[in-house]
Parts: sequence; structure tokens; C-alpha cells
Amino acid sequence: MLKRNIHIANLKAGYLFPEIARRRRDFAESHPDAKIISLGVGNTTEPLLPHICEGLVEGARRLGNVKTYSGYMDEGLEELRVLINNVFYNSQFAADEIFISDGAKCDIGRLQTLFGKDVKTAVQDPSYPVYVDGSVISGAAGAWDDSGYSGITYLPCTPENEYFPDLSVIKTGSLIYFCSPNNPTGAVAAKDQLSLLVKRALETNSIIIFDAAYSEYIRDSSLPKTIYAIAGAENCAIEVNSFSKSAGFTGVRLGWSIVPKTLKFSGGESVNADWARIQSTLFNGASNIAQFGALAALSGEGRKELTALTDFYLENARLIQNAAQQLSIECTGGSNSPYIWARFPGEESWDVFKRILEKCHIVTTPGSGFGPSGESFIRFSAFGHRESVEEACKRLLTVNWR
Repeated sequence: MLKRNIHIANLKAGYLFPEIARRRRDFAESHPDAKIISLGVGNTTEPLLPHICEGLVEGARRLGNVKTYSGYMDEGLEELRVLINNVFYNSQFAADEIFISDGAKCDIGRLQTLFGKDVKTAVQDPSYPVYVDGSVISGAAGAWDDSGYSGITYLPCTPENEYFPDLSVIKTGSLIYFCSPNNPTGAVAAKDQLSLLVKRALETNSIIIFDAAYSEYIRDSSLPKTIYAIAGAENCAIEVNSFSKSAGFTGVRLGWSIVPKTLKFSGGESVNADWARIQSTLFNGASNIAQFGALAALSGEGRKELTALTDFYLENARLIQNAAQQLSIECTGGSNSPYIWARFPGEESWDVFKRILEKCHIVTTPGSGFGPSGESFIRFSAFGHRESVEEACKRLLTVNWR
């Protein structure tokens, strides 16, 4: 028999979200009458809005007509790439610098293939698990010990540094994962902070993988929605984004990446050209139906629907934030993000998770699952039906769980 991939064996534990699902399932089986509410996994709950839904239907209709049928489109519909460029990037890029995909998470996995196992890695801590776990699977993370993976430079983001890390520890030639608005902390980097990040990347000949999947939740106009709002970022950054959390496409799957032609490897080779090769080799393009849904989402009427949907989840976040404040729980996020990051000093995250589940029948996400700096925190997700969020807040405020 073949030997197991040794890098998969280096994963320190099961993936966070299946573990949460397992614990929820076990609790439900032992408490069959419990009405469990999930404020845990960041999965959208509201139905697709009418104009966007009609775009998906139109995409399906076109595939049913010989005159409008289309097959593989590796890089994506040019019309959609142009629209993304106009709507999100002020027409800054050429169409062949924009790659349509099946989601930001999938793009991050393929980017790890692009850079290979010998790349140095730096990640915000806490961070979305795929940055670290994907690096482990690719062989770039090194060995595990109690302080983390040896091949990864952790960039602690804590209340003490206002959730923006010390960038001086980033090593020369690193792949830097940075997410704003951040998952899980909900913190949003200011323009001067992102300017420091770009400056450090240029100084160290590093490349930033900028995850902007929650950018449509930013309501403060002074906060950048894209890394390319920063001068020089086109020389050191790749951006990934998604329709999942802004248009409710978690069940549709569509995203994109921006890889500027000005971005080069140390030997002068084009990152854009290699990314195009990776995409065409490992991926045959996103669903054409999903792309027509995205065209509708970025139309005038669709943009109104995107705002209405993200406003809905932001109001959920406000309700959760208000409940936490009434309980005198220190927290961040919520205002420009669908996540609330709540601190429980001196406690272990899984213990808090267990207590809230057992006492309030509410599922949250333990912060330790996002990295060492996430210990003693819980993430509340604003993705839920309004009545469920209101009931969860009521339980938190009236049940003796603390």
C-alpha cells in the first residue's frame, strides 16, 4: 500500500468546524428537547434576493439553449471580470489580472500550491484556519510544538495591540496572510496600518495574500475595502474575495482573485503567468450559472440587494454586541464585520463554548481553534435568522451561565 502524505499527518487536530458540528450533534442526541441556536459557523442563512436569484435562473436558461450554451471558461466571463474591476477596483486592473473562481477558500488552497512547500509563511494570530492548515498540507508549515508550527511566523493580534500585529518579525521572502475585516476578530485595519503592511512586504521582498471576503460589511468610509487602496500594493499583494458572505453565495460558490502583472517572483518571473497556469491546470472555471448570478449581483439593483443583505447581518451583529455589553463582556468587531470577538480572561475557549451550549443551548466558536492568541476568546457569528439571534441574546441575558 502507498504511504500516507506525511504533511497531512502533521495537522495537529481535526478541522475546527467539523469538531464544532460533532459536539453540537452529541449534545443534541443527549438533550433531544433542546432548541439549539447556532451563532457559530459563518454560514449565511437568508435566502437569495430576487434580482440575484433571477440572474442565476437566467444563467441556467442560457445553458439550455444551443445559441447561448457555454462550456469551460477557465478565467471566467470577461464581462464579469470587467464588472468586478469597475465596481471594486476603480478600473485599476486589466481583465486578465482578474481570475474568477469557486470561492476565496479554494483560491487560497491553490495559491499554496503556487508557492510550494519551501516558502516562509506569516499569519495573523488568530486567523482563519485554512491559512495554517493549508500550509501544513502543502508542507510549508514545518513541525508542530506547543508554540505552533516551526515554519510559520505568528503575528499576534490582541486587545493589547488593538488587533494589529508587530510586523517587524516578518522574515524576508515570506508569504503573509492578512484578512480585513478579520475573521475571527472582526477587527478592520485602518489605511495607515495597511500602509505599514505594504511597506514591510516591500522591504522584505514578501507577498501578501489579502483576504477581503468581508469587505462589503465595511460601513466606515475611512477604512479600506481593498489592499489596492494602498500605493505600492500592486507590487507585493494578491487579493482574494468572494460573493459568499455579501450575496449569500455560500451554497452557490463564487469568488475571485486579483494578481497584478507587476507582481514578480525574486527571479523576475511573472506571478500572474504562473497563477494563470495553475488555474488552467487544476481548475476548469467556476459555474457559468453562478457567474450570471454574480453579474446580477453587481448590477444597480443587485448592489442594492447586497447592501440590504449585509445591513441585515450587521443589525444581527449589533444585537449580539449590545447583549455582550450588557453582560460587561469585553468584545470587538460587529460594527464593520459580521463577527463579534468576546474575551473571557483566564478561561479556556472550549470550556466557555461548552458552558454556553449546555446552559443556553447556543453554539459559538472557540477562539483557540483560530490559533494560540485565540485562547480565552469566543467568536459569535451574526449569520442567523433575526428571530434566532433575538432569542439567543435573550438567553444570554436571562440564563445564569457565567
